[in-house]
Amino acid sequence: MTMQFDVLTLHPAMCESPLETSILGRAQREGHIGVRIHDLRQWADGKHKQADDTPFGGGAGMVMRVDVVDRAIQAVSTERARVLLMDPTGRPFKQEDAQRLSEEQQLVFVCGHYEGIDARVREHLVDEVISLGDFVLTGGELPAMVIIDAIARLLPGVLGNEASARHESFSGGLLEAPQYTRPRVYRDWAVPEVLLSGHHARIAAWRADQARALTQEERPDLIGPDDEPK
Repeated sequence: MTMQFDVLTLHPAMCESPLETSILGRAQREGHIGVRIHDLRQWADGKHKQADDTPFGGGAGMVMRVDVVDRAIQAVSTERARVLLMDPTGRPFKQEDAQRLSEEQQLVFVCGHYEGIDARVREHLVDEVISLGDFVLTGGELPAMVIIDAIARLLPGVLGNEASARHESFSGGLLEAPQYTRPRVYRDWAVPEVLLSGHHARIAAWRADQARALTQEERPDLIGPDDEPK
């Protein structure tokens, strides 16, 4: 079954290249995912197709209109669609969210821009609000691309090696162990001997130890008090 992604944006060009190249581009050509990018202005009224307006109560910048976004969501959504608003006030996106959302049939991404988006979109029109982290971007387009990438690579057939998605960072609650390839020695920096041993049990144990050590060093927040992944 092909998973459908729909992106609602005022700036379609920001989304085109990331979705047409590399793994995502191949996944579309092979029918594993479907991606449609929609210009929100096609649902705006008037000669100038204005999709934003000045905020009530005053303030800087422009706010995207709820009526335009509502029409767009209704036009592209099926009965099984889950609608996601990209916004810095949302819950931070994690690998477990990618896993959960990969079970959906259709995801509709609402990308805010400018000063923001009418609060009634969040209150009444979307299923969840997602953020990439505690920082602010110019719009929701880049977060949408990141989330589509994270979800799509978990779908059957998208990655050439299905094991890749099972043994990467965060898939087991820890960061992924370091990886090495040729040359075996470069500028006196040698590949760990255990990886050259051919002893699969020892290699697996080394990778588990390295994953835990790296997580403890770089992301101790992922380690629980019992020294197990949270």
